[in-house]
Amino acid sequence: MNQLSRGPGGEAPFSFFLFGLFYHKMNPTELRQQIEKFSSVSYSRSGGPGGQNVNKVNTKVLLTIPLDQLSCLNESEQALVRQKLSSRINSRDELYIQVQDTRSQFYNRQLAVEQLMSLIRQSLIRQRKRKNTKPTRSSVEKRLSQKKKRGDKKKSRNSRNWMD
Repeated sequence: MNQLSRGPGGEAPFSFFLFGLFYHKMNPTELRQQIEKFSSVSYSRSGGPGGQNVNKVNTKVLLTIPLDQLSCLNESEQALVRQKLSSRINSRDELYIQVQDTRSQFYNRQLAVEQLMSLIRQSLIRQRKRKNTKPTRSSVEKRLSQKKKRGDKKKSRNSRNWMD
């Protein structure tokens, strides 16, 4: 592996497997830097509680970033992000997020960056395909015995047996 494809610490990027999921090791500081460098931010009036502050101050944050600008993601990872976050991608191929959780524009912007990073990281997790397994003999027997008991219970409710 050449030096250009290595991370800032000289480590090679890799994926690892944990709890049935494939995780891609990504440098979060590089992702944050690219989001802050290439994203465009717009502000508007937020809804919810806040009194007069809501009507005067633009605290809602809309953060958009073109997916092509995220050089820390290769083509297959960008395709995975496009597939999993398709509802958050507009017609110009920009990933967007809107935050109006706090009354502060500054904190909402920080939250938007954090949430965007979290969305990207979560979208890169690939779940392992499940292997079909044959049910065990005991589980089949247990299911059939429960069916038999349930059938007997329903049969006992029959009014024809009451007169006999």
